[in-house]
Amino acid sequence: MKRLSHSISLILLVAVSNTVCAKDTSPLVTGPYFGQTPPGMTPEVFAPGIVSKEHRDWTGWFTPDMKEYYFTRNNRQARTSTKMMLKLVDGQWHEKVLDSGIGGSISPDGKIMHSGNFYRERTAQGWSEPKSLGKAFSDIPIMVLSVSANGTYIFDEREVTGTIRYSRLVNGKREAPKAFGKRINSGKWTAHPFVAPDESYIIWDSEREGGYGKTDLYISFQSKDGIWSEAINLGDKINTTGPDTGAVVSPDGKYLFFNRKFSEDDSDIMWVDAQVIEQLRPKI
Repeated sequence: MKRLSHSISLILLVAVSNTVCAKDTSPLVTGPYFGQTPPGMTPEVFAPGIVSKEHRDWTGWFTPDMKEYYFTRNNRQARTSTKMMLKLVDGQWHEKVLDSGIGGSISPDGKIMHSGNFYRERTAQGWSEPKSLGKAFSDIPIMVLSVSANGTYIFDEREVTGTIRYSRLVNGKREAPKAFGKRINSGKWTAHPFVAPDESYIIWDSEREGGYGKTDLYISFQSKDGIWSEAINLGDKINTTGPDTGAVVSPDGKYLFFNRKFSEDDSDIMWVDAQVIEQLRPKI
């Protein structure tokens, strides 16, 4: 009887150990967007209990095939920041904790992942080791970099005031970074840019006069002659009295994702129909 009890205890211990050590969890849900009912024109918390939990979750990026979702889960009290991935395998979503440093914005073709001053290339084995963006970018403390289908970089910096810059590919060569003008770089805080794949608009967050709260989301549209419009506030349905930051549009162009801070310890990823963008687009 003691030998049987010992065997059962050993089995349970091994099972618990495997559960603790495993990076992949059990399958979560099925269906596009983790089986969530799509939102309308009013923002809703994205995938509560799956993506948005009790921590300070940060806006994620889907790969173009919509089979991987990368995001960050911050636990302010524990002072931890964990890179997460949800991956669609055989019709079911699995959660995985990533190695430190993996995660960031995904290029429109899905081949490059950008994080700060570095990038990783997609290989048959996964993501490559980080590679430098080059000397022209080494002195800029990049926080978020978004890239268009033509290879144009739009990025910010880890500074209190912040400056959003761009760098284009001209005849196959990367031009030196240039700062946008005051239409975009205005206010106390300018950060977290997202550029549309066709470069028709940029969304970013800024703290400036005339806003609804501490930090609001703004958009600027680019005309056919390359001129960027005045910044347009996304409105009081998107922006609140608290910080609203980190906008990203899904690869299929259907939904706008962003962060909404509810307290010092909790912020959630929100999503809303991307028609909110089209409603603001200038009519030609």
